[in-house]
Amino acid sequence: MDFQQIAGNIERLLKSRVPDGYEIMLGASRNLSIEVKDQQVDTFKCSEPVGVSVRVLKAHGMGFSFSTSMDDADLVRMIDNAVIGAETQTPDEFNGFPPPQSYLDVSGMFDAGLAAVGEEEKIGRALELERLTLAEDSRVKRVRKSTYGESSYEVFIRNSLGVEGSYRGTSVSSSISAVAEENGDSQMGWDFGFSNRFSGVDVALIARTAAVKATGLLGARNIPTLRCPALLDNYVATEILEVLASSFLAENVQKGKSLLAGKTGERLFAGCLRIVDDGLLPGGMATTPFDGEGVPMQRTLLVEGGVLQGLLYNSYCARKDGVASTGNATRSGVKSPPHMGVSNFFIENGLTPFAELLKGIDQGVLVTSVMGMHTANPISGDFSVGAAGFFIENGVVAYPIKGIAIAGNILDLFRDVDGIADDLRFFGAVGSPALRIAALDVSGE
Repeated sequence: MDFQQIAGNIERLLKSRVPDGYEIMLGASRNLSIEVKDQQVDTFKCSEPVGVSVRVLKAHGMGFSFSTSMDDADLVRMIDNAVIGAETQTPDEFNGFPPPQSYLDVSGMFDAGLAAVGEEEKIGRALELERLTLAEDSRVKRVRKSTYGESSYEVFIRNSLGVEGSYRGTSVSSSISAVAEENGDSQMGWDFGFSNRFSGVDVALIARTAAVKATGLLGARNIPTLRCPALLDNYVATEILEVLASSFLAENVQKGKSLLAGKTGERLFAGCLRIVDDGLLPGGMATTPFDGEGVPMQRTLLVEGGVLQGLLYNSYCARKDGVASTGNATRSGVKSPPHMGVSNFFIENGLTPFAELLKGIDQGVLVTSVMGMHTANPISGDFSVGAAGFFIENGVVAYPIKGIAIAGNILDLFRDVDGIADDLRFFGAVGSPALRIAALDVSGE
């Protein structure tokens, strides 16, 4: 499909409406999703969506509309809807589009060989993942779901100020949920892998990790309530960081919905923490040359030495604060206008091996799962959630524990970090290494 030709046709249709500015975004993808169970294909889904959207600026009003058809009649209808939206919206002086800028060449986003891999081989990957997981440990009795997924996509953007850019990429993933049973106890373990390339996903590692997670919690015990040092594995640390992420968005700060409002330049975190948003991170799930408005992606240092260095911006919020956009306008596809979001958002890797963080803890907890972290208050930072993991005694993991809850404040928790492991891992677009917390309230029996 010739995106430039379609964009030119839309521009021709737009100009008769005399807008003050416009933006055209086109996207196309091919998506495949496979699920297997008991060595049989349970689900096989393939889709090839194509779409276009426009944003129209008129008298400081911004209108938006989209179409999944490229027929002229449907494109005219899309433009009419966007123009009506612009004319009826309350004018806002900060509405507008970014000027043209240059983009870096981001390598590694596209696997040209993916299309040549046959569907049987892709199904075989999901089947192999299930087989390997069941073979990993005799206590792994069944698999709830073993999956393979992929997407090949292309994006094009152009605006009336001269912005024009395009990119294409591929993503490949596999995941599994395994159930382990022993002595009447049942526990579940999950893991996944992601890469831009078909060869980049290690199903043997996914199988081993899921099996270890499931079997590791068998025979979990209860513990009494205590305040003690805590080690958050990289998955739990990422879940908590994800709640904090929204507070770095300038939109939430401007609306008074961020616990970081008015605190730029203050030391709010442990001095060992560096928090970064990097839209150009090699191999990142959110890596692209430009954001949802055509602003170049960049690496933004947000926390260094425990001090809040700045915030994340899209063009609209940047105009409000008189600063430059950090390239943090994101899109969910052509069916929605750009909104604020993180790109590859993470705590930088530490230098300490995970096992070393256990040393010196006479009594503490290793938290490997939390339930309901999404219920944490993103404005106050307060949280109280169920958790599970392991009890630490004399610097070693002693036994699995269950039925606990952890509570506190997210800012206090990140201020009390006194150790960072060297095992940074991303779970989606957010990632963290394991973190050791000096003291945490743990509710037990």
